[in-house]
Amino acid sequence: MATKPIAAITGLGFSTLSREPGMSARRLACDAARAASLDSGQALSSIDGLLLNRSPIEPHETLPLTVQRDLGLHDLGLLASIEGEGSSVVQMIQIAALAVNSGMVNRVACVFADAPIRPAVNSGQTFAIPLPLTGIEGWEREIGLFGASAAFALVASRYMNLYGANEEHFGAWAIAEREWAMRSERAFLRTPLTMQDYLASRWISRPVRLLDCAYPVNGAIAFIVSRADEAAAAPAPAYIHGMGQGHSGCRGFGALEPEFDNGAEQAGRTAYAMAGIGPADISSAQFYAPFSCAGLVAVENYGFCKRGEGAAFVADGNTRPGGSLPTNTGGGMLSGYYMQGATSLSEAVIQVRGEGGQRQVANDLVLATGLGGRQEHHAALVLSPHGRL
Repeated sequence: MATKPIAAITGLGFSTLSREPGMSARRLACDAARAASLDSGQALSSIDGLLLNRSPIEPHETLPLTVQRDLGLHDLGLLASIEGEGSSVVQMIQIAALAVNSGMVNRVACVFADAPIRPAVNSGQTFAIPLPLTGIEGWEREIGLFGASAAFALVASRYMNLYGANEEHFGAWAIAEREWAMRSERAFLRTPLTMQDYLASRWISRPVRLLDCAYPVNGAIAFIVSRADEAAAAPAPAYIHGMGQGHSGCRGFGALEPEFDNGAEQAGRTAYAMAGIGPADISSAQFYAPFSCAGLVAVENYGFCKRGEGAAFVADGNTRPGGSLPTNTGGGMLSGYYMQGATSLSEAVIQVRGEGGQRQVANDLVLATGLGGRQEHHAALVLSPHGRL
């Protein structure tokens, strides 16, 4: 049965992306929102909804609701700051799609902005904070477990222990993303990467190496979400055909493998069912994978191979240029840039619109995902250039 879209992404806008201290996240957000509106072919004043997302480690005043005033927007029918950890950007699009589909609003700007690199503070220092894993107040700080790299090192270690993966399997993920980055004008790391280079990179939190880690930048990315019936008049709409979320919660350490049973499968299953498709129908995947191990787990949880087979799937070249599942085609978060969920979603929109240049791949159905915390929070979208599947 043919399925009609829920809504469409009709505009995509970037601020300047930089590894140097500079403008505030608030100012960057305004630049991206204006660029997205211009890209959509509609005036900024036509926006009647605004959703904002900042990094979860930043205070509210980093990106306050008064961004509405900064943009000169009036009489909004929807205004909120969305917090779903790293799944927030995809969640913003989902909320906007539901709002326009219901008739509550017509056009929603969804904006993510972050500026972790500041004078005398680099991105590593910004993210080197305790990441709660146990629910025991202060436990992580007391034992010296700092930053997402330490938390995901537990994921990588568990994966290696259960499924026999080795360092080269994680290296294969990083190398594949670098190969895509070499084809992208926006990617920050574009020099060739060999396995020898990867294995020579220093440990951050064993078994996570420097080249397993995301590459943060300062910047903002914005999306305009419109009604599906309005989208046909847009220059290059990306229709939203499926969406889902999954939040596993904590069932107790004895009954849960949080590294793997984490909600991603639920998010994907819901999005696929809504679109009336399955994983085999996906043309390319844009995963939220801030560490190599998260990429291996993602290809399993979203149904592209069985549990424990992700390492071999990646090592066999399936995610590389020319592979069976072109993945993170802008260079991903390791070699492209880390703008949280906006990294994967923006590349999904670029691919759907056929604007990937040297990295363009088949674009009938593109999967974009978000991931938050230590993989507790997941959201997914299925996008297509087609108004009907």
